[in-house]
Amino acid sequence: MDTEFTPIFLFILVAIMVALGMLVASAVLGPKRATVVKQMPYESGMDPIGDARQRFDVRFYLLAIAFLLFDVELLFLYPWAVAQWSAPAATAAASAPAATASAPAPPVVAGIPPVFRNLVFGEILVFIAILAAAFAYAWRKGVFEWR
Repeated sequence: MDTEFTPIFLFILVAIMVALGMLVASAVLGPKRATVVKQMPYESGMDPIGDARQRFDVRFYLLAIAFLLFDVELLFLYPWAVAQWSAPAATAAASAPAATASAPAPPVVAGIPPVFRNLVFGEILVFIAILAAAFAYAWRKGVFEWR
């Protein structure tokens, strides 16, 4: 029972030691010069000069929204990539021993059926083309420029 959790405790101990080592190393080796510029607060890409209730430039919001838009849309590619290249059920069944009357059938592996892989791949290409067109449009409109 005690040896069952030994690797977990060792992993936690090593993680704590690495974290403490990094803290000590940064305190010992890190720069310690405090200048006026380093002590000045910095908020959202603008120096805080004047009233705290001043308006932000709309370009900051456009750039942030464009980043979120393209970042979230690229997340749609991960499930497709996993499903596209997962083993089909026929391959998994061929590699497993034959089912007998007493043994259960081999499990079905998730993924896109082979007959639909070309169709799904074409749909992903259309998705990437629309994403590239949106990126080109935003670039042409100057969303990514910080004047």
